[in-house]
Amino acid sequence: MMIVLACLIAYVLGSIPNGLWLGRALWHTDLREHGSHNIGATNAWRTLGKGPGILIFLLDFLKGALSVYAASLMVGTPLSMVLAAIFAIVGHSCSLFMGFKGGKGVATGLGVLSMLMPQVTVIVFLVWLVLVKLTGYVSLGSMVAAVCVPVLAFCLKAPVEYLVFGVAAALLIVVRHKANIVRLLNGTESKIKAGHR
Repeated sequence: MMIVLACLIAYVLGSIPNGLWLGRALWHTDLREHGSHNIGATNAWRTLGKGPGILIFLLDFLKGALSVYAASLMVGTPLSMVLAAIFAIVGHSCSLFMGFKGGKGVATGLGVLSMLMPQVTVIVFLVWLVLVKLTGYVSLGSMVAAVCVPVLAFCLKAPVEYLVFGVAAALLIVVRHKANIVRLLNGTESKIKAGHR
């Protein structure tokens, strides 16, 4: 019963659409009407500027981390933490407050990963950062970093539950980027640039 409650809490936390709510409240902007039409940190960075983009990234990261932390306090098993992690990412991607639509789950995914496998988190963040710096494509960096998670989990002999999580999360994030994949292949994907609507 506590596992179910932890998953429910994780889903509700993950569902909080920080980009949508803050964009409207603080900058009078609906991110769904600009740029990639996504509510995540990348579109906030492009549309609203660096500061709002970083703020939304941190809040999306935090709701992922808090979801897993709550499960660790309530139940404390690797399985409960992994389930909470998955429900937090699903909540972000299929938000209760947005008609079961949402973002791509990258920042929230990094947040849950920070609680499950801190060492892996540092490595994949550096992979993401280097790729974004070299190419300008946040989507490419996000997908490559996501795919690195289960590989690193296996290499570092993480619990099998964390390895399964890594595979599931990587698949979800890549699938959520299917439109970006098409644009990357066509050469029409937008590069990161702050503050341009």
